[in-house]
Amino acid sequence: MIAVHFGAGNIGRGFIGLMLSQAGYDVVFVDVNEALVAALQERKRYDVEFADGRGEAVVVRNVDAIDGKRVDLVAERIAGADLVTTAVGVNVLKFIADGIARGIERRLAAAAGGSPAPLHVIACENAIGGSTQLKEHVYAHLSAETREAAARYVAFPDAAVDRIVPLQKHDDPLRVAVEPFAEWVVDRSAMLPGGPPPIEGVHYVDRLQPYIERKLFTVNTGHCCAAYHGFLRGHETIQSAMADDAVRAEVVSILEETGAMLVRQYGFPEAEHRRYLETTVERFANPHLTDEVARVGRSPIRKLSPNDRLVRPATLAHGLGIPVPHLAKAMGAALRFDVPGDPEAAELQQALRRDGAPAVLTRVTGLPEDHPIHNQAAAAYEDLAAEASRAADPKGATRS
Repeated sequence: MIAVHFGAGNIGRGFIGLMLSQAGYDVVFVDVNEALVAALQERKRYDVEFADGRGEAVVVRNVDAIDGKRVDLVAERIAGADLVTTAVGVNVLKFIADGIARGIERRLAAAAGGSPAPLHVIACENAIGGSTQLKEHVYAHLSAETREAAARYVAFPDAAVDRIVPLQKHDDPLRVAVEPFAEWVVDRSAMLPGGPPPIEGVHYVDRLQPYIERKLFTVNTGHCCAAYHGFLRGHETIQSAMADDAVRAEVVSILEETGAMLVRQYGFPEAEHRRYLETTVERFANPHLTDEVARVGRSPIRKLSPNDRLVRPATLAHGLGIPVPHLAKAMGAALRFDVPGDPEAAELQQALRRDGAPAVLTRVTGLPEDHPIHNQAAAAYEDLAAEASRAADPKGATRS
C-alpha cells in the first residue's frame, strides 16, 4: 500500500508518517524543503525518538520524497496511491490543492470509464474541518464533470490529531523526537466502502465534532494558556511554566471550565474526561520535552479570535450557564503576550497602546464591550500588569 503524505516536517515524520509506516504503508512525503526531500530520497528511512527518558527510537523504513514544486510528479504518485494525508498547516492547504486535483484527474482518467479504487484524502491539521476545507480547495481546480465523478470515488473525511512535537534540532536532520502520547481520530461516516483497511492506531468514529472540540478545547486551550501565564511569570519553556504551582493551577482551572462545557455539551463521561484532563496536564509537564513558550503562544490574535481555543469554549460555556473566570483571565494574559519576533504579538501591543484593551478585545474576540466575559478579560488585563512588568524585567521574574 502507498500513502502520499504532504508535509515532511517534524509532525509529518514523527506522527502521521510513523503511524502510516507502522500500518504497512510505503510513505511518499511531499515537501518544498529541498534539503529534507533530498535526505529522504537518499536514505529511505529516518528515526523517531520517544521523549520518555529512555532515549529509545524506532526506525521508519520504506519512505521516499517528492519536491512539492514538481506538481506533475506529485499528481502521478497520487493517481496510484491508496491514501493521501497532510500535515502542512491549514493555511497551506490551498497551495497543495492543485497537485491533488491533478492526481484525481489522472486517477479517474486511468480507470477509462471503469471504477477506480476509492481514495481517501485526510487533512491531519490543527483545525476544525480540515479535510472539508481541503476538498473545497481541490474542487476549485476541477471541472463540474470531474467533481461529479470524484464525489463517487474520492472522500475527504475530517480528522482530529493530537501529538506534541516541539521545535528541535538534531545532528541528524531527519531524526525527530515526539511525546509518547498520540491520538488520531477519523470521521468514519465520511469514508467510502472498499478502501484500504483501517490504519492501526486510528480511532474511527461516526461523530467527529465532539472529539475535535475535546482536543482543541483541552490540549490547545491548555497549552496556550500555559504559555501566556508562563510568559508573564518569566518562564521560557512550557515545562518550566508547568513546574510553577501558580501556572499549573491556572491551567488546571481553565481545563476544568472547558471540561464542564464539553461534558455538558457532548455527554463525555465525567470520570473519563477527568482522566483525559489529567493526562493532558502531565503531557504539558513532560520533563523530557522542551517546548518554548514563545512557540506555543505565538499568533495571539489568531488564538483570541471568536472561533478559536479561548473565546469559543468560553462562549459555549457561558451559553450553558458555566462561569469561566479563568478562561477570561487567560484572554487578558494573551493580550500581555509581548514576545519579540512574533508579528501578531507586535501588532497586538501596538493596537493596545493606540486603542486600549476594551476596544482591542472587542475587535479580536468579537465580544461586545457589555459582554460579561469581555468585562472579566479586560479587568484581568489590568490586574496582570504587575506580572507583565516582572516578565519585562527577568531579574524580578517569579520562577519555580
